[in-house]
Amino acid sequence: MPQQSSAQVTAAEISRIAGVTRATVSNWRRRYDDFPEPSGGAESSPLYDLEAVRAWLASRGYASAASPAEELRTTLRLSAHGTGEGSGDDGATADLLLLVLAAARRTPDQLTAAAQLSDTDIAVRAERDAAGVADAVPGGGGVRFAGVDPAVLRALYVCVRDEGGQATLGVLAERELEDSAASGAYRTPPPLADLLARLLPGAPARVLDPACGSGALLEAAARRGAAELYGQDVLPVQARRSAVSLLLTAPPGTTVSVRAADSLRADAFPDLAADAVLCNPPFGDRDWGYDELAYDPRWAYGVPARAESELAWVQHSLAHLTPGGHAALLLPPATAGRASGRRVRAELVRSGALRAVVALPVGASVPFHIGLQIWILQRPEPGGAERKSVLFVDTAESSAADAKTDTRTGPRTRGGSRSASLDWERITGRALGAWHAFAADPDAFEDEPGVARAVDMVDLLDETVDLTPTRLVRASRSEVDPAKLAAEADATRRNLVKAAKSLGRAAGYDDWDAAGGSAREWRTATAADLARGGALTLLRTTPEGSRGRGDDDGAGKGGRGAGADAARPVFTGSDISRGSGPTGDPATVRTDTAPVIAAGDVLVRAVASGGGGAMALVVGEAEAGALLGPHVHLFRPDPARLDAWFLAGFLGAEDNIAGASTGSTVLNVSPGRLRVPLLPLEEQRRYGEAFRRVHELRAEAGRATRLAEETARLLSGGLTGGQLLPSSRETAADATAVRGRGPGGDSPH
Repeated sequence: MPQQSSAQVTAAEISRIAGVTRATVSNWRRRYDDFPEPSGGAESSPLYDLEAVRAWLASRGYASAASPAEELRTTLRLSAHGTGEGSGDDGATADLLLLVLAAARRTPDQLTAAAQLSDTDIAVRAERDAAGVADAVPGGGGVRFAGVDPAVLRALYVCVRDEGGQATLGVLAERELEDSAASGAYRTPPPLADLLARLLPGAPARVLDPACGSGALLEAAARRGAAELYGQDVLPVQARRSAVSLLLTAPPGTTVSVRAADSLRADAFPDLAADAVLCNPPFGDRDWGYDELAYDPRWAYGVPARAESELAWVQHSLAHLTPGGHAALLLPPATAGRASGRRVRAELVRSGALRAVVALPVGASVPFHIGLQIWILQRPEPGGAERKSVLFVDTAESSAADAKTDTRTGPRTRGGSRSASLDWERITGRALGAWHAFAADPDAFEDEPGVARAVDMVDLLDETVDLTPTRLVRASRSEVDPAKLAAEADATRRNLVKAAKSLGRAAGYDDWDAAGGSAREWRTATAADLARGGALTLLRTTPEGSRGRGDDDGAGKGGRGAGADAARPVFTGSDISRGSGPTGDPATVRTDTAPVIAAGDVLVRAVASGGGGAMALVVGEAEAGALLGPHVHLFRPDPARLDAWFLAGFLGAEDNIAGASTGSTVLNVSPGRLRVPLLPLEEQRRYGEAFRRVHELRAEAGRATRLAEETARLLSGGLTGGQLLPSSRETAADATAVRGRGPGGDSPH
């Protein structure tokens, strides 16, 4: 076992340990003569002694910088480098995943005691704990920790104790995904996972995800009441992570069965007849098994072409449904129109298996640069009702339409860039509203021009069988009443004029000065340190990894009893980035335990994706009384010690979010790792006022941008659709300009 004192870290790892950017570490190296000298590596990529770095950070007030998750991440890296084992060993990682599940079922006192054991005793204790849950996880047999660095085991126990099982699970999974060079593995964004689950009619008890990844879709199904969860994934680490995650979060009594294998080539549940299937399958996979599966009985709607792996997943899902069961799949837009898939699409339509296609806006999920689609399918029932039409919904434009309803002015209005944040409440509402109405009575469904349209099957079965919602929904826009559209466009334009004036006033703020020759530096503390000192309280709606734990990690404080008012609005991450006020559905939270938001609270989004949008806000009097929604962290500062706007400004800073997050495309924010400068209250208030003015500027800019886009969309659509005509009125200036031109159209000289 190598001595930990000889461990070396890179500048990037120092930045993560300290909770700062790499640029800050580079600045330290230049400015401070006592910064540790490199102890190895190359000139372009130096390595530093870990203990020397920690000592230097402690002398500068960064002693508590590394969160338990970051300590675990660093310990895993150093252990693998020094021993050739640890996270890089597939079996060792599987055992560590088991240990997370076992540890999440212990009390904090038990975890503290385990972390304090000797090297020999902690390995024995870990093996005993992991063996107790081995049967629940794919590949969980033969638990062994003899070759694992005891420091890794200690860091894992502490991470589960302080940050929960899910956070610990994420560290282990991201490490193995890096080591296995896996590509295309990502987590379905929570709002999208919830939408897919809510599109399933009724309350399906038995749900399958044949490409389960980390288990986000099955978790969403469990929240909707599914009692039996079945998952399969080709990546063993994803299957193990999914199993552990579901066992941590699913309600007690839920059946969880996850297997590691290729679902198309080696179906682990060949006889399973599920009530519903949820799936976000891999896209564009030409090596899906075309050659060996050409005569597979699952291809009841036609053999998928080599380039149509998505249609293979569609038919695999249908084959696992009971008659009348539904499936919801997230697919790329090319699936709806590629020539190679025409015959299979035609048969899906002709048989009535395809019920609806929902177009999502760009940025809904990876890959963020294209607009994905949700296909809703239903396995035909023998002797069932005849299906004559397919529903098409376009939520891409509706996600921008909130601009015309968000006409508030003044400091309360909070906005964000449309390209960086999506109105998931509006997207979900449009999709669910249209689908539920159509599913209840397809023949009586009334089209909503520009948003939703039921198209007769005979009209779809042409030479292309193009199922693109945008094209099919746009065909109904000619039905829009010209007078109604003109009035809507004029009202939106008037709101744009008001927003532009408000933006001009907000842009007048210029009360700042240059710091001097170099940027100001200050000592900082983590939010976790401030919470321990009583300067603030950190609340969450649902504690991570709380299933089976002896306590609730302090979450749910501020909740009510079982008879609490379930009609309160819910503050969501989309509300923060968009600035709409609380718009979430109370059904998404436990209303008896969800914290009640108070004026002066600071809300921070728990998930950041797309690279922008407001990350934090201060709750005003108008929003007080709402419930804290999922994927939002609540910071309740002591006003005698912390200014709310000062706190929100620094918590939501881009560098701070990056330093306290894990993930690549989608960042999961660890609230306790966010850092706050230690400044006197009076100075905090000066910063707070500046942050409030900046927030107002961002809000007004976002609102004006959304209104400008909506105005342009309405005018352009009306002109091209024939509902609006260019004015025939000639102004005096126009007439003068025309008369002043010569025969060739140019002004005479």
